[in-house]
Amino acid sequence: MNADFTAEELSFQQQVRDFLENEFPADIREKVDNNITLSKDDIVRWQKILNSQGWMAPNWPDEYGGTGWTPTQKYIFNQEMGRIGAPEPVAFGVKMVAPVILAYGSEEQKQRFLPDILESNVWWCQGYSEPNSGSDLASLKTTAVRDGDHYIVNGTKTWNTLGQYADWIFCLVRTDNTAKKQEGISFLLIDMKSPGISVNPIYLMDGSPEVNEVVFEDVKVPVENLIGEENKGWTYAKVLLTHERTNIARVPYTKRRIDELKVAAAERDDGQGGKLADDPLFAQKVAELEIDLQALEYAELRTLAAVSVGKAPGPESSILKIVGTEIAQRADELYLEVADYDALPFVPEQFEAGFDGEPVGEGFLASTALDYMNHRKVSIYGGSNEIQKNIICKAVLGL
Repeated sequence: MNADFTAEELSFQQQVRDFLENEFPADIREKVDNNITLSKDDIVRWQKILNSQGWMAPNWPDEYGGTGWTPTQKYIFNQEMGRIGAPEPVAFGVKMVAPVILAYGSEEQKQRFLPDILESNVWWCQGYSEPNSGSDLASLKTTAVRDGDHYIVNGTKTWNTLGQYADWIFCLVRTDNTAKKQEGISFLLIDMKSPGISVNPIYLMDGSPEVNEVVFEDVKVPVENLIGEENKGWTYAKVLLTHERTNIARVPYTKRRIDELKVAAAERDDGQGGKLADDPLFAQKVAELEIDLQALEYAELRTLAAVSVGKAPGPESSILKIVGTEIAQRADELYLEVADYDALPFVPEQFEAGFDGEPVGEGFLASTALDYMNHRKVSIYGGSNEIQKNIICKAVLGL
């Protein structure tokens, strides 16, 4: 696609490349290349480097710290980040709660919360799903009862990603039990250090405590932490979810994975005296995956263009979410095909910083099982793909 870039855009691309080559910390890059889990300190350190460059929040308005980039510049930046493996900023603050604060928060709330998000001084997490309210999110039971200048919050949130690191949580809470379920929900910002909050880890198939259960017992939350109007939280939540679903597509990340897959297949014996990359059936699977990824990329670019002029992503975010997660899982399946029986030995501890035992496997062979098991969840979080199909039927097809 470089042939379509202007001279100014090519210059910008080189600027991004130079920055990443010089400023992306070597120790973090080594962890990424070896699939080692990044620590909170690693992530925050990198985000602060991005912010010092003024590149932490490309989609924010200029006056609040955005970059003022064109859709093409944003595309170039994302591609270069994916090419080198530089992790995107954690979405919960800069890409999820921030757009809601920008759209519906008061000016006082913007001045209070946005600078700390931009500077990575505060880690945010999400409080949406509950033990009995996942796909039917509007059935949530966590309550917030007004008591003078505070709400008293009681209930449980689950599948809370990286909540063990969080300083704040944005929550959907029920403030009216008599209204239609979508109309009795409010959007609250809650300090995770508040008395009455407990965080319980949930261990995933790959052995990591990536998600959590968060319990609220008589937690006092100042009324000033309410975003927008009481009982209008469902409206704000839908805007946040469209941003989340758009981010899940992660085209540059999958491009990098496919490039690594092709290198691995070129080195892998097919059991018949040749290399797996030369097998016509395998090559066809890779080609089909790349074609579908390119189609997804064009759809994502159209969405980015709409966001750049102030529009929130519409139902097309559901299409991006479905296709992006299915492509990611198809890539996992091809990795398994390349790794073959070498994917069976699995020592998840070797992907944690500080592991000093004997690793099992090398490179992609070692992490194939880890990625496959971890990515089973991507078609579920952010609203399961089945629910996204319902949204598309209603909002796009009118069924």
